[in-house]
Amino acid sequence: MTGTSIIQKYQETELAIKLISLGGRIQMLESETNLSRNKLIKLYKEIQGCPPPKGLLPFSTSWFMTWEPNIHASIFYNAYAFLVKHGLKSGIQTILKAYQLYLEQCQFLNKDEPVLGLTRAWILVKFVEKNIMQQSCCTACQGLFITHAYHPENTFTCSLCQPPSRADKNKKTQKENNEKCLKVLSKPSYFNSSIAKQIPA
Repeated sequence: MTGTSIIQKYQETELAIKLISLGGRIQMLESETNLSRNKLIKLYKEIQGCPPPKGLLPFSTSWFMTWEPNIHASIFYNAYAFLVKHGLKSGIQTILKAYQLYLEQCQFLNKDEPVLGLTRAWILVKFVEKNIMQQSCCTACQGLFITHAYHPENTFTCSLCQPPSRADKNKKTQKENNEKCLKVLSKPSYFNSSIAKQIPA
């Protein structure tokens, strides 16, 4: 028997629908499924109600190092690393589960859209796999944060422990947010060990 099975096509279409619903870009869908570009574009238009955005994916590492994106990227990657450590295979399904965990942890920010989009989360995993970025331990809080690869050990201080001045516009809210972020980032056991099985992907 040759060609792609009906079940495989269904599974890939289902995956594409999930990725599009969470904001995945066409380039990401092409990389993670075997569906044609035309079909992916049609799916995107049907789900999002508009054509997919044009242009290249955001390949710069600089975005992940600015203060707020770094916190969010670190929360996501901690969830991803936790799931892989507890037996899930690295890949798109685990990225989806980790991204759902990230969205749950960041509900307290009350923003219309998450700071970290799914496509950037996917790119971040690729960056770490290619040794372009890594996790580094903050010398103050001991939390694990995303940094450039080969960052010298014992020299990193996170933007929660040493926030930039512009981060203090709402001191009470910022303090509460920081405490909740640190709760996730500083405790490897924060995510329940059974959570990988409970989250559908």
